Amino acid sequence: MSLQSSREPFDSGTPGVVAGGVKGFTVAEKKAVWAWIFLALPIVFYVGIRFYPTFSAFIISFTDWNIVGDKNFIGLENYIRLTQDAVFWKVLVNTLLYGIIGLPVSLILAFVVAYYLDQVRFMHGFIRALYFLPFLTTAAAMGWVWRWFYQPVPVGVFNLILVDFGFDQQPFLRSTTQALPAVLAPAIWAGLGFQIVIFLAGLRAIPSTYYEAAKIDGAGAWLILREITVPLLKPTTVFLIVISTIGFLRIFDQVFNITNQGDGGPLNATKPMVLYIFETAFDSFDMGYATAQTVILFLMLLVITLLQLWYLRKK
Repeated sequence: MSLQSSREPFDSGTPGVVAGGVKGFTVAEKKAVWAWIFLALPIVFYVGIRFYPTFSAFIISFTDWNIVGDKNFIGLENYIRLTQDAVFWKVLVNTLLYGIIGLPVSLILAFVVAYYLDQVRFMHGFIRALYFLPFLTTAAAMGWVWRWFYQPVPVGVFNLILVDFGFDQQPFLRSTTQALPAVLAPAIWAGLGFQIVIFLAGLRAIPSTYYEAAKIDGAGAWLILREITVPLLKPTTVFLIVISTIGFLRIFDQVFNITNQGDGGPLNATKPMVLYIFETAFDSFDMGYATAQTVILFLMLLVITLLQLWYLRKK
């Protein structure tokens, strides 16, 4: 009896089972089926908690609804109302300022700290943990501590230091011009540890052979930084730019806990869109108008993120 050709399907002796799988399925098809079975639950869960609420928000934004009553369809009235709302335009500018100021400042600080910390060997892990500690601190505790720092003398630490050095006291949270930077400072400080850790991971992922070859060629520290470190950190930088931008444009905790009872500072000087949405929804119970603001914020985040990804990939 001749041996069975290696090209013929193997007969396992079980009905319906052949060399590729079960009942005519190949091995690759079986893997795909099992993969979709395991992915089905998280996909359904994600659709239920993400896509369905997002779709519902778009629908609610065209209604007049106070949470408990009936939804009355009013068309584009909520969006027309936004264009005539002076507070909305103020908080929109505030939100953009949080991103425009906070993003470059935080990334530059994080990169500088990570770059030099990567060269430290003694107690490196302990120092890195100290930088990461503010990221783990609750926003409420952090907000109240920084609010105490900004108080006038003899309570406020910052004003005590200024007075000791012969400078005048500063209003900080009571000023329409200083309040936003004063709130942004602890927000940058709180997220710095996360950015440092990500930058450190990116620096450690760069092969040391590049640095060794550059030093053999006589390249200096500045040239190595400019031509090797920064370009090879591009994937890490892109990730942090996108994540940090979303974080600053959605700022809420620091403003709510540092300003007086979450009022957004004097004349709404520090109020971001998320805080305005919160007040509209749960103080005024105007859910239709609040969801219209949410849709605008969502579209703004989407457009800015896509533009960032397109530009950074192009570069």
